[in-house]
Amino acid sequence: MLTPKYPTPDTALPAPAPATETTSAIAPVAPQNPVPTQARRAVQLTPGGVVAVAAGGTALVLVVGSVLVSMLLAVAITGVSVAVCAVVLRLLLKDFNTHR
Repeated sequence: MLTPKYPTPDTALPAPAPATETTSAIAPVAPQNPVPTQARRAVQLTPGGVVAVAAGGTALVLVVGSVLVSMLLAVAITGVSVAVCAVVLRLLLKDFNTHR
């Protein structure tokens, strides 16, 4: 019931064309409008292009590095300020409890 139905082997592929012998002495003619093929072009960098790519990569690394360092510095400063606030509150509460 759920098995796939495959076509019979004789209808799966078209029948091969019969081989014919050509006995004419005329050379085959190339088509007048051949279909253009799209060849893949390799990227060729000039020395200036290599320098530009290297400079762009260096700039990207420096920008990303500075952003990450500034974020780390912001987290560190926030942590230190929270710790200082905790110490000050602890001293205030201790002083408040002892002078009562």
